[in-house]
Amino acid sequence: MLGPKMTDRSAAALGEIIRKQRELAELSMRRFADLAGISNPYLSQIERGLRAPSEQVLEAIAKTLQVSAETLYQQAGVTPPGEEPEASAVLDAIAADPRLTARQRSALREIYESFTAANAPPPRRAAAASGQQAPRDP
Repeated sequence: MLGPKMTDRSAAALGEIIRKQRELAELSMRRFADLAGISNPYLSQIERGLRAPSEQVLEAIAKTLQVSAETLYQQAGVTPPGEEPEASAVLDAIAADPRLTARQRSALREIYESFTAANAPPPRRAAAASGQQAPRDP
């Protein structure tokens, strides 16, 4: 069962990151599940992308890995709950491409977002929007 906003691909990417981080920490699945306070079968389902962890479970997993939940979401190229990204065909294509690893998806997304942010028009000042002149620096 996946969360209401997490796709199969997102759950798989998140599970892959969690598994890799657990292995880097040299923890067995059983030991890691105990430390995170979840069952071994549930952790197995998360790591295989069959279930998406709740925010509370992901926080416990992140704490056990000594990282933030946001870091896990970023590494997996998944948007954290409550942070809806702007609709973009490019980001959708990156997320949907099965040939990319979670790390590659995350890197491409960061690059694309930095390029589009650099090309975005500067925000309008409140004074300019109201027709007043903006104060000048002395």
